[in-house]
Amino acid sequence: MKVRITTPRKPNSARRPVVKVLLSNKKQRVAHIPGKGHNLRKHSEVLISGVGARDLPGVHFSCIRGVYDLSPVVGKVRRRSIYGVKKPDILKKKLRRRFRVT
Repeated sequence: MKVRITTPRKPNSARRPVVKVLLSNKKQRVAHIPGKGHNLRKHSEVLISGVGARDLPGVHFSCIRGVYDLSPVVGKVRRRSIYGVKKPDILKKKLRRRFRVT
């Protein structure tokens, strides 16, 4: 496994983190790391899905945040399910008891 940075195709300009992954069937694939920042190192385990980054050449997979060694995005409020962030306690509604058991 190797973590590196690539640049997208012609009209776009950025530095996108990607990781070269050794799958359980001994094949190597390149996967995009979504979101801001990551904590991946050389021997980290990740779960990948078949949705890649469209403007990165040769990248047909994407890592799933919040599973195994890839941490969720810190401070994410919107679209949390994509980046593996749990709902903050402030936003949770308290359940109201409708019937009281005596």
